[in-house]
Amino acid sequence: MTSGAESPTPRRRSDATRAAILEAARERFASDGYERATVRAIAHDAGIDPSMVMRYFGSKEGLFAAVVDVELDFPDPAGIDPDSVGVVLVRHFLELWERDGVLRTLLRVGVTNSAGADRLQDVFRGQLVPAARSFGHPDAERRAALVASQMLGMALVRYVLELDPAVGLSHDEVVAWLAPTVQRYLTAEGP
Repeated sequence: MTSGAESPTPRRRSDATRAAILEAARERFASDGYERATVRAIAHDAGIDPSMVMRYFGSKEGLFAAVVDVELDFPDPAGIDPDSVGVVLVRHFLELWERDGVLRTLLRVGVTNSAGADRLQDVFRGQLVPAARSFGHPDAERRAALVASQMLGMALVRYVLELDPAVGLSHDEVVAWLAPTVQRYLTAEGP
């Protein structure tokens, strides 16, 4: 007879294996891109047999979808002073990009692979557009796209390409430059 303390062991191993696969895949997709990353290389990096990757995720596409499951966690627009929405959102994005390697992976893959681009579009359409709608303008999708151009552009040069001038900017400097533009995109009547 086994004790109750032993029964979670297979589940913990399963969770640890899944986590190891996701971490290896995140790193491999980020470094090699979607096309060049292979299930075999990801499995090697995770220290498991390639069949385990397929068992947990079904395919390379399924694994990629799991790796780039992104939640932007926007602050509730109703709780933001309308005059400071640009500052709040730019700070929020900077914190997200710096704490979440998934976003960097998604951006790297999104610029070179249609599946990555589709996923990136889904994230911003499903999460940024509703935030833009909360400001009451009928052209929320256009405004969200303009905000994305600023935030993705900064993320690309700061976190993916790592251009020295962009990397060297403090958060306050990035906010000072981008927040007025983001603010205008979301709250101004129009051009």
